[in-house]
Amino acid sequence: MWLPYTGCVATNDRYDAVLLISFGGPEKHEDVIPFLENVLRGRNVPHERLLEVAEHYYHFDGQSPINEQCRRLIDALEGEFSEGGTSLPIYWGNRNWHPLLAETVRHMRNDGIRHALAIATSAFGSYSGCRQYREDIEAARAAVPDAPRIDKLPPYWNHAGFIDAMVDRVHVALTRLPGAQVVYTAHSIPVSMSEGSPYVEQLRAACGMVNEKLRLEFGLDAGEVELVWQSRSGPPMQAWLEPDIADYIRGYAGRDGGAKRLIVVPIGFLSDHMEVLYDLDTEAAALAADHRIAFERAGTAGTHPLFVKGIHDLVRDALRDGVMNPCAEGCCPRMVRPEVQPAR
Repeated sequence: MWLPYTGCVATNDRYDAVLLISFGGPEKHEDVIPFLENVLRGRNVPHERLLEVAEHYYHFDGQSPINEQCRRLIDALEGEFSEGGTSLPIYWGNRNWHPLLAETVRHMRNDGIRHALAIATSAFGSYSGCRQYREDIEAARAAVPDAPRIDKLPPYWNHAGFIDAMVDRVHVALTRLPGAQVVYTAHSIPVSMSEGSPYVEQLRAACGMVNEKLRLEFGLDAGEVELVWQSRSGPPMQAWLEPDIADYIRGYAGRDGGAKRLIVVPIGFLSDHMEVLYDLDTEAAALAADHRIAFERAGTAGTHPLFVKGIHDLVRDALRDGVMNPCAEGCCPRMVRPEVQPAR
């Protein structure tokens, strides 16, 4: 049984490892269905929906890019740590596919690790993006006798390393498509889930920071950032965050004016995983082409040097001060009947 997080301050008694925690993804055709069954376990999702999502992976020969992107991030962090004098090993464990988190925690214990600092591949606060990773950590520790203590870093959506990396990604996209309208996207979640988390507020603030640094106008009409949603997976009767990117593209195509140019910035995703490659690079790009909209997708933070350095800064801060979790008690609660988040 996992232990609930208490919201306390973690005192640093010499962290001796860093743990990267991610969602996980299949790496070959035969992995896809078992992986999706892991994601959907305990959720009332029709088998037809599982097969529908599986087709997204089969479009890429059954391989999600997320595991390889984790490997690249670890390689980049190891280089950054080495140059910066941080001598901590980096481990990696996933929520839904190998290397599974409990396997990694067992490996850490066998290596003699006693106190690790965990970093999730999710920059924003929400149940699936933050609190569930805390639950994953405690479930994995409960499954491993004498497991190391693990403190998770809080969401880093407003850290300079993340924001400045996204500024550069948008700047590069603007050089490719000058004068384009910039719209930001993030994974849609049920409205009831968003109401118990800082997810929307943090996303809007982060988009605003990027726009300010690039001196971009805030939105076409309302004077706010253009933030839309993608990759919803719930039943039609359940309210999810809107508008969807597809609806936004159709609306943008119908606006008065001349040639349309659109840059989509997946700021809610840390790397170019399945929702980015399929939902944006495949479906959204095709829809834009149908409406004669010039389309450019900005890069994610990924292994951008500013982002990698930013993670190193977070680690060094934790080594010096420990980890303070700013989450309020009851923040980002689990839904009573959570629906599937499409696999990354």
